[in-house]
Amino acid sequence: MVEFFPVIAAALLGSFLSFFCGFGLGTLLLPAFLLFFPLEIAVAASAVVHMLNNLFKLVLVGKNADWSIIKTFGLASVVGSVLGAIFLGFISNTSSLGQYTVYGSTFQITLINLIIGILIIVFSMMEILPQFRSIVIPRKVLPLGGLVSGFFGGLSGHQGALRSAFLMKSGLTKDAFVGTRVVCACLVDLSRITVYVSQIKSGWSQVNPWLVGIASLAAFTGAWTGNHFMKKTELRILNFVISVSLILFGIALSLGLVIRS
Repeated sequence: MVEFFPVIAAALLGSFLSFFCGFGLGTLLLPAFLLFFPLEIAVAASAVVHMLNNLFKLVLVGKNADWSIIKTFGLASVVGSVLGAIFLGFISNTSSLGQYTVYGSTFQITLINLIIGILIIVFSMMEILPQFRSIVIPRKVLPLGGLVSGFFGGLSGHQGALRSAFLMKSGLTKDAFVGTRVVCACLVDLSRITVYVSQIKSGWSQVNPWLVGIASLAAFTGAWTGNHFMKKTELRILNFVISVSLILFGIALSLGLVIRS
């Protein structure tokens, strides 16, 4: 059990943070799973925990979702993620802009992650700067936002951050924002799991079900705790926390400091 501590800690903290920011579980959990599995198996195991955790959060807050946005933004994000995953095959060998080494660790800057990072920073700054705070994205434009977030998510796996950046400006209440974000995440995760099942096939036998189960329980605990604190958090404070987190994430993503999840 002690050797599983990195996975348990990553699942617990990542799930707690994702309740507020809309991302974090996959980003923290994947490196932890890489201590036990090859990359493709670690990605699949991370996706399973991510999906189970989102289903758990769906039970907690799904009733607050705005289904008019899910029908447009959510479904468009699923379509976008499929298109992005397909497009990835055409640019995977040509998207690197360079790499650098810090204290023996090598980081790669890619065109896709740089574009996503800049988009995240721009949308998040619009929430913090007073002159942009009152701007609301018209709902008729939200399908385009879903398509964009899904498309870039299919390319890099970081669509949770872009999803939060778009939905923050959609004029939703705090509860509707969290519920809608969770339902959209579930839709995308279902698409991801379907792809992984067909791609890995026999590789699933390498996944330790006990480790995935323990990670899922830790993630559930993080989500339950996050929901408890969320109820006591004002929308203004929540948006500020999300915006700052997204800006830091966008900078890290642009600099190649975030592992694909």
